[in-house]
Amino acid sequence: MAAARALPDDQLHELLALATGVDSVELKLTVPDEHHRSTIGALGLDPLDAQIRQVFFLDTPDLDLDRAGVILRARRVQGRDADSVVKLRPVVPDKLPKKLRESPDTVVELDAMPGGHVCSASVKRRFNKVDVKDAVSGQVPLRRLFSKQQRAFFAEHAPPGITLDELLPLGPIFVLKLNWVPKQFARKGVAEMWFYPDGSRILELSTKCAPSEMFDVAARSRAFLLSRGVDLSGKQQTKTRTALRFFAKHAREQQSATAAA
Repeated sequence: MAAARALPDDQLHELLALATGVDSVELKLTVPDEHHRSTIGALGLDPLDAQIRQVFFLDTPDLDLDRAGVILRARRVQGRDADSVVKLRPVVPDKLPKKLRESPDTVVELDAMPGGHVCSASVKRRFNKVDVKDAVSGQVPLRRLFSKQQRAFFAEHAPPGITLDELLPLGPIFVLKLNWVPKQFARKGVAEMWFYPDGSRILELSTKCAPSEMFDVAARSRAFLLSRGVDLSGKQQTKTRTALRFFAKHAREQQSATAAA
C-alpha cells in the first residue's frame, strides 16, 4: 500500500470506491519523447515482435462526442479480425444499468496513471464481414461497423441530433503494440507506440490487473521500471485525445479552405 500513501485522502477514497466496481484495472505510463530510445533499449523491446494496428476515431469536427465523454473507435489489426468500441467516460460503475454490466461485450475498467485516473464503460465488437477501409472511405455506412448493442449505447449517450453515419472518420493512426513478460518482473506488460502524421509519437507502457491487486502491482511496476532506468516523472499524455485533437484541427482547416475557395 506504499503507493496509496502518496495520494490525498479524498483521491484515495475515490480510487478505492471506483476500483471495487470495475472488471479490471489498467496501469499506464507515457514515456517522454527524449527517453523513448533509452526506454526501449532498457526494457529489451524488439519492434519486430510488435503487432501492426491502424486506428480510426469517429467524431464531429468540433469533437462534440469527446466533450460528451463518448469515444468511438474502429481498428484494423494485423492477423486478426477488425474491432470497434463505443466507450463512455467517466462513469460510476455502480450506477450503470444491470443489463449493460451483464453483457459479455461490456467492459468496465479503471485506467490509472501518474497524476490521474478515470473509469470507463466500453461496449466492444469484433467483425470480419465489414471492411473498416470501406466504411471510413464512405463506401458503406459507418453504422455497419457497430453492433446493435453498440448503436443503442451510442444513441443513449451521444448529444442530441448526432448520428453515426454523419460522423467524421479521424485518422488513421498507425500503432505498434508489443506484449512482453520481463524476466525480472514476471508479469505481462504492453508497450504501444503511436505514430502521428506530424512525426510526433507517444510511447505508452501498461499492465492490467484485478482491482484487488491494484496497489501491489502499481508498487511493483514502479520499482521494476525504476530499476531499469525508466523516467517516471514525465508529463502524461492520452493517446486518444491527442489523436482526436490533431485530426479534428486538420479537418476544420480543410473545411475552412474549401469554404474560402
